Amino acid sequence: MARTMTVEIENFPIAGVFRIARGAKTQAQVVTCILTEDGAAGRGECVPYARYGESVESVVEQIEEMRREIAEGIDRQALMARMPAGAARNAVDCALWDMEAKRTGKRVADMICRTRPHSVTTAQTISLGTPEEMAAHARANADKPLLKIKVGAEDDAARLRAVAEAVPDSRLIIDANEGWTEANLEENLRAAAECRVALIEQPLPAGKDAMLRDVPHPVPICADESLHTAEDLAALKGLYDAVNIKLDKTGGLTAALILRERAREMGLSVMVGCMVGTSLAMAPAVLLAQEADFVDLDGPLLLQHDRVPGLDYAGARVSPPEAALWG
Repeated sequence: MARTMTVEIENFPIAGVFRIARGAKTQAQVVTCILTEDGAAGRGECVPYARYGESVESVVEQIEEMRREIAEGIDRQALMARMPAGAARNAVDCALWDMEAKRTGKRVADMICRTRPHSVTTAQTISLGTPEEMAAHARANADKPLLKIKVGAEDDAARLRAVAEAVPDSRLIIDANEGWTEANLEENLRAAAECRVALIEQPLPAGKDAMLRDVPHPVPICADESLHTAEDLAALKGLYDAVNIKLDKTGGLTAALILRERAREMGLSVMVGCMVGTSLAMAPAVLLAQEADFVDLDGPLLLQHDRVPGLDYAGARVSPPEAALWG
């Protein structure tokens, strides 16, 4: 039976407002690719990201440009050569993984995990706001062992101190989303160290982060916007201590697995992160995160409603996907 493809655009309202240094959003707009072959349907979800020049329309167009080759049976390795890294390739790649699992009856976890997959602790995100607002939001999540604090505005030191005081028993990750500058970098690094922060994500803009080579790292610094695929790793040497792997950046699980292994070879810590999407987007990332040092896969928890069936979130733990969802 020939392989067929369907591409869908879906909208999922966010519970409240999700705010970072670059702006705010009230809904997650995702693109879903469904591939069907021999009666087995595989799905992959991606989240187009304007920061990387993507839109829902451009991602759908990229996927549609591959329709003939997909129908002719392109595999994951050939897909990496034919499509650039990014959200569009992620949707197709993850759909190929899921379809293979559905066709063969062999779970993706059995193909890629060295041990039996287990639930992992995910960070809970605290959106950017005033120090008082962020402290209150953090306090409401004081039962979570790991909080990710969005910063990247004026007086971030005050935000950090307010949150640290509000949740003395939680580990903290802070994410500046490229919002710090050479002028305030060292002050903010010192404040992060004082507030027992475990990891700092992307303090400076990508391409303008050379200063990280010349300043002390009292807290490990993680590359996000500066890293997309394994090919970017060489340029990070001496700048970063960790990398944030997101499937929408790598262009799928296939490329993400390569990136994870090469990052480990370089001695870098690994974080597995996400855009704001549904459980379908998180499912392959949960398997990738089985060997991660930090996990940030709370996207569905930020939505008013998730897909059904979705991932099982119990407190701060998220379990591997059931076959009905993905993989």
